[in-house]
Amino acid sequence: MARGGRNQERLRWSKLYTFACLRPTVLLDNEHRHSLQGPGYSRIVHCNQPGSHRKKPLKYPTNYISTTKYNIVTFLPKAIFEQFRRVANLYFLLAALLSLTPVTPFSAVSMIAPLAFVVGLSMAKEALEDWRRFMQDVKVNSRKVSVHRGEGHFGYRHWQKIRVGDIVKVEKDQFFPADLLLLSSSYADGICYVETMNLDGETYLKVKRSLEVTLPLDDDAAFSNFTATIRCEDPNPSLYTFMGNFEYEQQVYALDPSQILLRDSKLRNTAYVYGVVIFTGHDSKVMQNATQSSSKRSKIEKKMDKIIYILFTFLMLISLISSVGYAVMTKFGMPHWWYMQPNKTSYIYNASEPALSGFFHLVTALILYGYLIPISLYVSIEVVKVLQATFINQDLHMRDGETGNPAQARTSNLNEELGQVDTILSDKTGTLTCNQMDFLKCSIAGVSYGVDSSEVEIAAAKHFASEASGTSEQHSSTHDFWENSRSGVGSSEIELEDGNTSMVEKPQKPATRGFSFEDDRLMQGNWTNEPNAGIILLFFRTLALCHTAIPEPNEKTGGFTYEVESPDEGAFLMAARQFGFEFSKRTQSSVFVRERYSASEDPLEREFKVLNLLEFNSRRKRMSVIVRDDTGQILLLCKGADSIILDRLSRNGRVYERDTIKHLNEYGEAGLRTLALAYRVLGESEYSAWNAEFLKAKTTIGPDREAELERIADMIERDLILIGATAVEDKLQKGVPQCIDKLAQAGLKIWVLTGDKMETAINIGFACSLLRQGMKQICLSMETSDILSQDIKKAAKENILMQITNASQMIKLEKDPNAAFALIIDGKTLTYALDDDLKNQFLSLAVNCASVICCRVSPKQKALVTRLVKEGTGKTTLAIGDGANDVGMIQEADIGVGISGVEGMQAVMASDFSISQFRFLERLLVVHGHWCYKRIAQMICYFFYKNIAFGLTIFYFEAYTGFSGQSVYDDWYMLLFNVILTSLPVISLGVFEQDVSSEVCLQFPALYQQGPRNLFFDWYRIFGWMGNGLYSSIAIYFLNIHIFYNQAFRAEGQTADMAAVGTAMFTCIIWAVNLQIALTMSHFTWIQHLFVWGSVATWYLFLVAYGMSSSLISGNGYQILLEALGPAPMYWAATLLVTLACNIPYLAHISFQRAINPLDHHVIQEIKYFKKDVEDQHMWKRERSKARQKTDIGFSARVDAKIRQLREKFQRKVSSLSIQTQS
Repeated sequence: MARGGRNQERLRWSKLYTFACLRPTVLLDNEHRHSLQGPGYSRIVHCNQPGSHRKKPLKYPTNYISTTKYNIVTFLPKAIFEQFRRVANLYFLLAALLSLTPVTPFSAVSMIAPLAFVVGLSMAKEALEDWRRFMQDVKVNSRKVSVHRGEGHFGYRHWQKIRVGDIVKVEKDQFFPADLLLLSSSYADGICYVETMNLDGETYLKVKRSLEVTLPLDDDAAFSNFTATIRCEDPNPSLYTFMGNFEYEQQVYALDPSQILLRDSKLRNTAYVYGVVIFTGHDSKVMQNATQSSSKRSKIEKKMDKIIYILFTFLMLISLISSVGYAVMTKFGMPHWWYMQPNKTSYIYNASEPALSGFFHLVTALILYGYLIPISLYVSIEVVKVLQATFINQDLHMRDGETGNPAQARTSNLNEELGQVDTILSDKTGTLTCNQMDFLKCSIAGVSYGVDSSEVEIAAAKHFASEASGTSEQHSSTHDFWENSRSGVGSSEIELEDGNTSMVEKPQKPATRGFSFEDDRLMQGNWTNEPNAGIILLFFRTLALCHTAIPEPNEKTGGFTYEVESPDEGAFLMAARQFGFEFSKRTQSSVFVRERYSASEDPLEREFKVLNLLEFNSRRKRMSVIVRDDTGQILLLCKGADSIILDRLSRNGRVYERDTIKHLNEYGEAGLRTLALAYRVLGESEYSAWNAEFLKAKTTIGPDREAELERIADMIERDLILIGATAVEDKLQKGVPQCIDKLAQAGLKIWVLTGDKMETAINIGFACSLLRQGMKQICLSMETSDILSQDIKKAAKENILMQITNASQMIKLEKDPNAAFALIIDGKTLTYALDDDLKNQFLSLAVNCASVICCRVSPKQKALVTRLVKEGTGKTTLAIGDGANDVGMIQEADIGVGISGVEGMQAVMASDFSISQFRFLERLLVVHGHWCYKRIAQMICYFFYKNIAFGLTIFYFEAYTGFSGQSVYDDWYMLLFNVILTSLPVISLGVFEQDVSSEVCLQFPALYQQGPRNLFFDWYRIFGWMGNGLYSSIAIYFLNIHIFYNQAFRAEGQTADMAAVGTAMFTCIIWAVNLQIALTMSHFTWIQHLFVWGSVATWYLFLVAYGMSSSLISGNGYQILLEALGPAPMYWAATLLVTLACNIPYLAHISFQRAINPLDHHVIQEIKYFKKDVEDQHMWKRERSKARQKTDIGFSARVDAKIRQLREKFQRKVSSLSIQTQS
């Protein structure tokens, strides 16, 4: 492979950075060498010698990764174990084994075949889903990267074939295939830019820098004879730490995280880098953060096991009754029944050993009454869930219009769990945000510019105007006022009454990415006419100069594109360009800006000498650049968090402070992200003295170097003069605020877990209305070093416990009913909060807060927080994310949802469901989750009802016939009952049932709470259905026996035999259970009509066909319908009477409930049926206003707070006017 070559200008970008690129130095002694003795530091890497690591003791794993549950060896044992975790399957396995004995009442095939079919089908589904995961793994493992093959030659190799010690060359915009030590880059000083969004969620680029000694390794040929040794820490999940030594040319160099390139991060703004592989495959830090893929079961399925236990206990009870009855009959009754030939004994019947006969009859009874436990339930549920998943996959409302990506149910086991979610744990970057900032407003010299409004301002103003005009609706209908005035070019998005959205065209200028500012006072050079034009000029120059961006010419547009470290910088540079100050060039020591003061003038390029650049970091919360302009004046330009900048203003620099603070608060209330801008003019002597001290600190060797640099930087960043402030809109993904608002109205709690710094996470919280002005923020944080002694750890824990206790007490004592609390915690504090002795107090505090934001958290911590919420609350959790850093929490949550976005597919591969954008989560939960929960719950309850109604009639008949083990039904009837005659109606219930339409689900989000409250699968409803089955079995059996027992049922005087009674009884069962399911359904399609009434028709067709078959096949069923029962009016009258007797109580119950104590969906159904939603809009809107859970988060809650604020202002104004009038 040819040499890539250095950048032509050989720019040393490291000189831009004061803090990020501290150069490691050679360690000539042991003073600063990392101590790597003892456990945890045994890793030895022989660079450029991958063969050395293929044998012990250095036998490191390959770079192959797997996210599957099974492999070829483990599939059968693990899959079989999964199937027989189901209690019913264990019972039927036992029954199948017993069917091989002589005491079985049925043939062995009739018991073994259904079990094999059910288990085999479920295992095939598991294999298919895991195969999809395997194919995703194959895609990742088959990626290619350039690897050193020897003698300075590089060639492409699959990721999975990379070994520890390999030298790899990664090119721009490629992912790193393993954890690497950076050796050199396309830049002369060995720096590179890395995007770690997949690891920690941060969008701004990180700067990495190689060791000085490896800089000559700048082309392929340089590696022909390269050898070195790395001694470092063992594989671990910490993304932010690394400790090791690099031994090269008889010198030892300390390594730290600034030289490490982690797998799944991406190379940006750098043509290429060379690196040596340190950790591969599951040893890499991103895979160390992955948790074991666990087998997930829904809460309904787990509860179903408990029902099976109850039914099995009941089965054992009636089997024991039958066994005891048989033993009693054997000893005392049968010896006197001469026609039974009591002298012929066997192990099944022996009057002298009734206990033994009773025991063998127990086995017979266990198999005979097995219909109480429906084996077809599981296979029916599997079929229903697969069809439900198909509907989710094909829902056009969850298909991304831009990419065409549909929603995908990657497993169908958890469909109903979607309807029972209590807490959502969400990643931020790529999930809530789309990594784009828009410049919207600014404050310069105490004057606010920018006439465009945020969504919060638009909705609140519209609602308040409607109140003032007397056309007010309830506050809870504020979600109708969603309007995105900048979504698309010249369009607004407004939610309609049916829950859909409509695009309303309005004239706008063409949109510029990153710039949504509108104000003619500053555009087209009009700013020169403003009173403070000089301050405005400084504002624009600060935007154009105070950054670390690199411009690249764009041949298509003739302008420039900017390689920036953060989206904020991109928005500021776009704004500067639109205002007429275009950043055009950067050299080693200068920045060039093309300035245009009016639209008619040609741009004038000015050069600014960059003397120093003090970049942003999370501790400083500010950035400064010191430049010399073309007049020779030295300026310090600074931007940063307003709290930091305002504290550093000089006494004479606060002229605009009061007005600027007012504007900052207004921007914050509007959900905008703010920074303050300030400047300072430096004298030559002052700057020279400071710079000498600064250079001295920069060349210092020792652990205090960075702290000293920060101290000296702090000295010059004081006595500033305030220029103004910026307000940018952190562009969320389309529909995110609306989705969060709807989910909040549905009663769901939302936590945000992000690797971003606290300030960024808080801004996003405001943007998507998880935070709002007036919400009391509880910030848990601590400042300690990474390595803590036991005493310091104890003190830290005590400090955190005190913070948690104080915050909990504050919430408890709060008396304002509208007060809301937000909990914000960083990763370092979270490390202690998740310890066993603190986690319960932390969780208790968190659940009492309206929203929770965890910042700077590692992937492992995301998983641990998810586990804490899941296990601590005992409620259903859903985790959603888009990157490799989210895999742990996606696997740990009850439901994992992956965003199939631009960056990688790791989250999707580990997920249970995938969607292309966060906004589709609303429909996935509120519509499909609600439907699936109710469908599955009703389906299971009905299944137990029909099997109890059927199975107990067998017990009654056996008791009626001296516990003989005789079944009243023909074997074919029993075989067809669950397989044909009642299977399709219940499947149609599980697939097509809708209590309300999808539009109504979205309009009435509070309906979703029926799932988390488990209204349709609580013990009251389960036992109610069981009781219904018990009543139906009694009605069916005893009414039929009473009708047919003592009288002729035909005109010719014939009495009914067992075949006629059994067939009549079975007909009543088929009618009763199918009419019952028809009464249960709220929504009918032609398919349901076909399945329900078709099942009844199928029974009669079967009777005709069975009766017409040879008597050798049909036996006592020969011509049973056409000749025996069909001509008898009593048969048809009994069918009608028994069917009505079974279903009238249920009909009375639901009629009473709808009239006296209706559920929410009952009210909505009646409104829709009588078309009151069209005829009586006021009532419809009133009902909609009730259909929202009270919440302190979301857009509606934010608008309500804004309305309260406006109303208070209005009342104060009215009061002051009244006082003035009276005076």
